[in-house]
Amino acid sequence: MSDLLMSYMSRKSEAAPLAVFRVLFGLMMVWSVIRFWYNGWIQKLYLAPTFHFNYYGFEWVQPIGLWTYLLFVLCGLSALAVTLGYHYRIAIVVFFLSFTYIELMDKTTYLNHYYFVSLVSFLMIFLPAHVYFSLDAKRNPDRACQYIPQWTIDVIKLMLCIVYFYAGLAKLNSDWLLDAMPLKIWLPSKYDIPIIGGLLQYTWTHYAFSWGGALYDLSIPFLMLFRRTRGVGFAMIVGFHLLTRVLFPIGMFPYLMIASALIFFDSTRLHCAVTRVSHWLRIDMSQFDNHRYYQESTISIQKAKIALFSVFFVLQLLLPFRYLMYPGELFWTQEGFRFSWRVMLVESAGSAMFKVVDLQSGKRFYVDNANFLTPFQEKQMAFQPDFILEYAHRLEAYYEEIEGKELAVYVDCFVAMNGRLSQRYIDPQVDLTKIEESFRHKDWILPMKDEIEGL
Repeated sequence: MSDLLMSYMSRKSEAAPLAVFRVLFGLMMVWSVIRFWYNGWIQKLYLAPTFHFNYYGFEWVQPIGLWTYLLFVLCGLSALAVTLGYHYRIAIVVFFLSFTYIELMDKTTYLNHYYFVSLVSFLMIFLPAHVYFSLDAKRNPDRACQYIPQWTIDVIKLMLCIVYFYAGLAKLNSDWLLDAMPLKIWLPSKYDIPIIGGLLQYTWTHYAFSWGGALYDLSIPFLMLFRRTRGVGFAMIVGFHLLTRVLFPIGMFPYLMIASALIFFDSTRLHCAVTRVSHWLRIDMSQFDNHRYYQESTISIQKAKIALFSVFFVLQLLLPFRYLMYPGELFWTQEGFRFSWRVMLVESAGSAMFKVVDLQSGKRFYVDNANFLTPFQEKQMAFQPDFILEYAHRLEAYYEEIEGKELAVYVDCFVAMNGRLSQRYIDPQVDLTKIEESFRHKDWILPMKDEIEGL
């Protein structure tokens, strides 16, 4: 076994695939920051709200007022430096830290592709993505290398395979496959899309999309890993993601996944592509095509990276299954739902009315959520239990400071999920101020009056 591992670790590849990935990943991130700023989302999502929902354990991560704009500038400039391969090591660390800080400022904005970007940028800190077709290699010829270890490319491939395959596994449930939910809710509303809008009204289309989506996610890793099927796989990736971009407002994610998939192609083909682009840009490739092979400075550093990546990928393989530690229906309780590549599987809507009770006098009043939350925050809060608990504690702190009395907070919450009738979600007799957030099961969530079969 050790001989096989050492043989694999000694394999080399053209550095072009990792360089292409670096350039396209960086460009996507630059454009994402510009787009975020242009659309006014910094103000809307991070400065306008008076209260932000925090990730458990990261309560200290908060928007920093107008300095938040500077944080986005730093994120955008570091992404540009990553694209150019300029002071790459510093740039990718700064990008990872700034982007992840932005992601953690408010979990209301959680998206799977934000999580993907943080994970990939973390991996790239330890990869030699700057030794080819970069300003670093141009400025310092001793750093330029045409060949790199094959595994430094394969770790990105593995990350992409996990994303697709786990997204496919998550679709193997009765709501998605047997009831075509939530596509049966979403697709008919797209009637105004030219050419295909009419087709989206048919039930058979909803099932075709559901089954096709599951098969697509499960098959893409295998199609892209083998040369004979790679062209078909990439055509499916382009078609699928462009279609989802037309149907759903999911930002840069489709383009990011299309660009990322290029890393699966043969290194010689990507080397030719880089050579062609460099010719258009009048870049002398002789400084990069030097037949040199990149190696870690010491064996101990190489072993440390192997250990780090091993732990990283074991966590990525296990983390999506943490929901098995909790009782109840995952889609309903949301316990273990995030960070598990469960993409667009649930359509939930809720209403939550909070009651504040004076424990001394018994007087009570109901809270107008609009006084504390933006419409988007209120919408997200109403069907996610960790949001509800955090908000209840915020109400407790706010009103106790005003009243100077010990208060209790209760919620009357109803949720409708994937076309089911609305039902009470949280036990209305539970004083939420007595409950602290933790990884323990939230037994104050009432059970769903239905069952979803599958993973």
